[in-house]
Amino acid sequence: MRVWQGWLYALLCVVIAVCLAALSARFGFTSDWSAGARATIPPQSRSLLAQLKGPIAVTSYARPGTLRAKTSLLVDRYRRFKHDIDLKFVDPDLDPVATQDANITVDGELVLHWHGRSQHVTQLDEQDFSDALVRLARGGPKLVAFITGDGERDPTGKNAADLGDFVKQLSARGVRVVPLNLAEAAEVPRNADLVVLASPQAALLPTSVQKLEDYVGNGGNLLWLTEPGSDGLGLAPLAQALGIKRLPGTLFDAQGASAGVSDPRMLVATHYPAQAITDGFDINTLFPRAAALAALTGAQWNAQAILQSSARSWNQTAAVDPDQAAFGPASGELKGPLTFGYALSRLSPSPARNQQRVVVIGDGDFLANAYLADGGNLALGERVIDWLLGDDALASVPQAAPDAVLKPTRAELGGLTFGYMIALPIILILIGLAIAWRRRRR
Repeated sequence: MRVWQGWLYALLCVVIAVCLAALSARFGFTSDWSAGARATIPPQSRSLLAQLKGPIAVTSYARPGTLRAKTSLLVDRYRRFKHDIDLKFVDPDLDPVATQDANITVDGELVLHWHGRSQHVTQLDEQDFSDALVRLARGGPKLVAFITGDGERDPTGKNAADLGDFVKQLSARGVRVVPLNLAEAAEVPRNADLVVLASPQAALLPTSVQKLEDYVGNGGNLLWLTEPGSDGLGLAPLAQALGIKRLPGTLFDAQGASAGVSDPRMLVATHYPAQAITDGFDINTLFPRAAALAALTGAQWNAQAILQSSARSWNQTAAVDPDQAAFGPASGELKGPLTFGYALSRLSPSPARNQQRVVVIGDGDFLANAYLADGGNLALGERVIDWLLGDDALASVPQAAPDAVLKPTRAELGGLTFGYMIALPIILILIGLAIAWRRRRR
């Protein structure tokens, strides 16, 4: 009887194994337990895939080996949310003509095809793949003109205050950046999709300001990064046309101390007003020096706040040691929360566009090379540009998993070193000696 029970048990195990194999072949199930679902593409990328109607063909020019396996894993992450992504491999050694015709430069390079458009991916990571999808969705490069000649932040510069790193990221996402000196140009180019005025240091010529006013009056989109104490630059007519007023002084916010920021002039934004730019955005951002803004009543714009300081903030109007600063209502200072970023929109005066969009932010440092990598500064900047270009739902930089980097203190590192290199070996030796002693007594 026991023999039959053994055979029956073995047969039952085989049947269960066969059934499980059949089910796994027919049905698939994937669960992502990584922090922040890091192993799954973010919601922004899923929204982008939903916009790309129709099949996407991905051709990988890679030799047989681990590179192909890595490519398959990457594409499968997107295929989970868009099943009509087709992946094909081409061996450059076996088909050199096709490789040359596709302008392949590195082993493992991908070419994405969608509705007659194509984009190349040279780095096998999620960011580059999503950037290529963004370029496919845009259909062509968007022209963004950066005003120069008045001490503005250099869009190609490498200094701490320049915007070179930010512009490099925009270029990877299908944005073509060109400099524009209004003192030389007869007008703002009509093919410009967006104009950026980034923290001018010198007063603009009246003719340059008039060209900007004409551009906005004709329906052009604008990103204006202004700074505290930037009065006297001749931009009052532009501010009046936009219905925006810069409040005096510099924003001070005591809330930053909770995030470990000792300087009250450095604002840490943790919550954002509801608007298309900030929809679903929950990453902290850092603004080193910001000016408070106010929207004027009666303006022909729909003004929506996108950036606000905390309730513990105020606009400091007098020069003071940051460590000794305090709110002074007697000097006309206003208590927070105060807005330092507005998104403006209205029906476009240009028949070629449905909606005209403008963003005014009271700080340009957050996009500078020195601060771009802090928190969600880059992601917020990309969202602003996407919204201004009319690409509301395009993918943003994926959020980092909270446990992606381990940063122990010196004391914690010392404790780990002592525990693993000294205490643990001693404990194991003592346990071994105790076991040996007990066996000898027996």
